[in-house]
Amino acid sequence: MEISGIISALVIGIVIGVLGRLVVPGRQHIGILWTIVIGIVAAFIGTAVAAGVGVGDTKGVDWIEWLIQIALAALGVAALSRVKVRH
Repeated sequence: MEISGIISALVIGIVIGVLGRLVVPGRQHIGILWTIVIGIVAAFIGTAVAAGVGVGDTKGVDWIEWLIQIALAALGVAALSRVKVRH
């Protein structure tokens, strides 16, 4: 992976994290940095999952891949928020 690919993956991860946070209802008790980290991780994992099920590279916009990534980010935000509330 080239440096431009890594940079674009980080930018997409930030967007995915923010979208994942918007999907989760209510107030989340985590900071924006955690949201960004979750988004980046969700973007990488979502890309792998999409490639695994055969929808990672389609003609046009990869909507299913985006939905997988956003769903993973929402799960990550919700899970970390619950952990933070308990402590």
